[in-house]
Amino acid sequence: MEKEFIAHVGLGYWGKNILRVLAELKCIRSACDSDKAMIADAKRKFPDIRYLSSYDEVLSDPAVSAVTIATPAATHYEFTKKALLAGKDVFVEKPLALTVKEGQELVALASEMERILMVGHILQYHPAVIKLKAMVSSGQLGDIQYIYSNRLNIGKLRTEENILWSFAPHDISVILMLLDDEPEKVLSFGEDYITKGTYDTTLTTMEFRDNVKSHIFVSWLHPYKEQKLIVVGSKAMAVFDDVSEEKLFLYPHRIEWENGKIPVAKKAAYNVIPVEKGEPLKLELMHFMDCVKQRSQPKTDGTEGFKVLRVLELAQRALMCNAGQVVTQNNSLFYKHETAIIDENVSIGEGSKIWHFSHILKDSIIGTNSIIGQNVTIGPDVTIGNKCKIQNNVSIYKGVVLEDEVFCGPSCVFTNVYNPRAFIERKNEFMPTIVKHGATIGANATIVCGVTIGKYAMVGAGTVVKSDVPAYAVVAGVPAKQIGWACRCGVTLRFRRGRASCHDCGNEYLLRDMTITAVKEPI
Repeated sequence: MEKEFIAHVGLGYWGKNILRVLAELKCIRSACDSDKAMIADAKRKFPDIRYLSSYDEVLSDPAVSAVTIATPAATHYEFTKKALLAGKDVFVEKPLALTVKEGQELVALASEMERILMVGHILQYHPAVIKLKAMVSSGQLGDIQYIYSNRLNIGKLRTEENILWSFAPHDISVILMLLDDEPEKVLSFGEDYITKGTYDTTLTTMEFRDNVKSHIFVSWLHPYKEQKLIVVGSKAMAVFDDVSEEKLFLYPHRIEWENGKIPVAKKAAYNVIPVEKGEPLKLELMHFMDCVKQRSQPKTDGTEGFKVLRVLELAQRALMCNAGQVVTQNNSLFYKHETAIIDENVSIGEGSKIWHFSHILKDSIIGTNSIIGQNVTIGPDVTIGNKCKIQNNVSIYKGVVLEDEVFCGPSCVFTNVYNPRAFIERKNEFMPTIVKHGATIGANATIVCGVTIGKYAMVGAGTVVKSDVPAYAVVAGVPAKQIGWACRCGVTLRFRRGRASCHDCGNEYLLRDMTITAVKEPI
């Protein structure tokens, strides 16, 4: 294999360090970033490297056998998957992905493609942590009883990911490695003091077999930098202090029992444990290079990264539960205001929000990233798609189906029986109503049951709809009458000789026999 075989992607906060080390190791062929200013800065420091702004161009280079990825966490899954599918070995910074499902897919794909997949859990390559593992494995500390870590700073504040996902993966990885086990229970508490919705302080506890426990305290709101991991054993205690000049300490304290009843701590002077010198990042990347060349399994391979990801997801769920967010039967995460009511056998997709005094009745399904406003009633047995917005005071009854990205304005009404009587039971006469993808229903509109509202149609405020509405049609009045056509983006279309082009977004349409066909929809 040639020396220059690695391409690096991402020249930001941590990516610049990876670029430096790869340049020192003389194993980098190209570097990529979409930010031209970052490329220019890197080029001044390392002019001999080929710089690209296109990730596809990186992956199409046959001379590149491996890729190192240090992009924002939300892009790790996409970038890693594309590299594996392109036949490249991959080193990706932590976390491996943002969901367990994505992590599983990447691990399986790496195996299928016979590619190396390594996750950047850098502490496992720290000489002091390697020595600590040897001390634990040899029994020098006795039986491990408790591990706790503090990773605290008053440094870079993030909004794209919370402190749990930014700091805790390092310590989770080390604790799982030291115990050679996965936790049976994960709890987490935190708060979002700076940016609402983004935790800047969390405390996560893990419970393992044999009553072994650990906790991880991470925060961006600390007066000084602290990075300590403490292992409490039955014979001695060890401290890994990454901020101290000396990194590893042994405290041979012991507990004695006076009269067999009273425990007394017998303190002893600590010892500095000598460790080998070496930059952890350089050692980590050298390990990746060796695995690529030898086709061997990395210490922190995809499976190890997946185990850490699983703990992170459990901790995130616990955080959300403590903030009023819950885990439903379909095991997804969503926000539920404390005044909202959710019946049994309801499925609510990840990222959805259920606001004040709303009620989701049994057997209803709500997709991902949908917003259910205040005082909304849904169900029973109603299906709501992904990314829908249901504004305040809307009731959606059995028989109504909303496809993806439907907007329901405040106080709009859906009926499900055409000729209701209070004294006659007509539940077997419910008539289905379907609202197609992307349609908008204005405030105080009434949708009489048994109709279909076409995709991207717009129903004006106060309109009463008693018959089907074509796709892209704009209707208004009582009863509803078509008054025009709307683009997918909502802007009014003006047709000339059967053709229209949206002046706002550029979408293009054909009109034939009162039916619109999208010729071009770039958005």
